[in-house]
Amino acid sequence: MTAVRSHRYSVADSDLEEFLARRSSLIATIREGHPGLTRTVLIQLEDGTYTDTWHWKTGEQMGAALAALPTFPEAPLTMSLTKDATALNGRVVDER
Repeated sequence: MTAVRSHRYSVADSDLEEFLARRSSLIATIREGHPGLTRTVLIQLEDGTYTDTWHWKTGEQMGAALAALPTFPEAPLTMSLTKDATALNGRVVDER
């Protein structure tokens, strides 16, 4: 079953361009070593916060990538531009 990690955070308007560049680099780096990452979706909500959903083929692949997160220097560089970040893991039970 597909696994999902969903983040919610804020990014200052003045940091958005840099954040998007760093996020893109982080995604590319993670995919190199963890090809189970199938899709990422970043949505700006009407309150100005963002939801960032990462879809994985399996929970095991997501878990392996999360365990390796400290080895990706892009991760803290990217997240340093966010504030009030939260994350939740889940699995897709229905998709149409």
